[in-house]
Amino acid sequence: MLNKLNLKQPANRIVRDVDEGISAAEEIGYPLVVRPSYVLGGRAMEIVYQPSELMSYLREAVVVTPDSPVLLDRFLDQAIEVDVDAVSDGEQVVIGAIMEHIEQAGVHSGDSACSLPPYSLSDVLIKEIERQVDALAKALNVVGLMNVQFAIQGEQIFVLEVNPRASRTVPFVSKCIGRSLAKIAARCMAGTSLADQGFTGPIEPERFHVKEAVFPFSKFPGVDPILGPEMKSTGEVMGVGRTFGEAYDKSQWAANDPIPQSGRVLLSVRDPDKDQLLPLAQDLLDLGFSLCATRGSASVIADAGLPVEPINKVVEGRPDITDAIKNHEIDLIINTTEGKQAIADSFAIRRTALQNNVYYTTTMAGGRAVVAALRHQGEIEVYCLQSLHEVIGERR
Repeated sequence: MLNKLNLKQPANRIVRDVDEGISAAEEIGYPLVVRPSYVLGGRAMEIVYQPSELMSYLREAVVVTPDSPVLLDRFLDQAIEVDVDAVSDGEQVVIGAIMEHIEQAGVHSGDSACSLPPYSLSDVLIKEIERQVDALAKALNVVGLMNVQFAIQGEQIFVLEVNPRASRTVPFVSKCIGRSLAKIAARCMAGTSLADQGFTGPIEPERFHVKEAVFPFSKFPGVDPILGPEMKSTGEVMGVGRTFGEAYDKSQWAANDPIPQSGRVLLSVRDPDKDQLLPLAQDLLDLGFSLCATRGSASVIADAGLPVEPINKVVEGRPDITDAIKNHEIDLIINTTEGKQAIADSFAIRRTALQNNVYYTTTMAGGRAVVAALRHQGEIEVYCLQSLHEVIGERR
């Protein structure tokens, strides 16, 4: 169907034994998202970066057989993920909301914070997303709700999932736009058109709305709080603001994880993220923070003439990062990593931060969102949701 509609999707294969999996992976290329053929909540999904990790997954994490195939998808690194909720009456399709994820593709949509409206997508990309959603809904003959997940890499849009059903974002969207998408969709399924319901076009909220996930990590000693394709959150909250930064800042307060306004930042990022490191480091310095970093990250920062203090990784001798966290010498952590061994090596950083209530993010996009929030701290207003809905109603 996607080929017929001339829409893109990541390169993918369905495999039914280990040898077929290794061969298909060589054709597609690493890294890969691997998952059982039927999965909810991202259960048993992983990102693998090399053949040995794929072999381990196919033989140990799941048992691949002709009756239980495994799906391999090319992982789109550093792509922006987008969620779209739409309603169709069988003739007309109306976009309920386009939500831009803050964490990049690869983090489960239920665990990623997201912004409505999108905070960085161009009008051209938004128009193309709307066109593709309309085409998909009509091709599938959807009557009711539909959720589509896209990944945007550069100017290319890839379809990740199409679900002709309600998604977990529907209550969030309904609060943002002041209309119940579930009620509208149910009436469509009962035969009432969108036109008869007065829902004929997208509703643009006046404020930014940020949905943030809430996690139970503090209640489970030993659990790694790193985010990935397997869903870990147990709830969500919302922040509303005139700017994306204000809305994101409020969402962190609502999740009981406020962003520190000053202090010392630890930067430790994987090699593919180092080209994004300098702007982030400069922004944090401009906001009054001091910097420390693991040696690879510190070298990039110091070579640019920015002040930074090197700090030992856990495997490099004492005192190390965890000692600094326990001694309350670090207030904010931005730590990105990839690959099973690197993730295992950096587990102690994330766990110690959690145990000592130190704010951390495991994505560069999360780091940039923190900077946006810090720029708007002190400019916080309290809004009444009903009043915002009244303004939307008056505009309609």
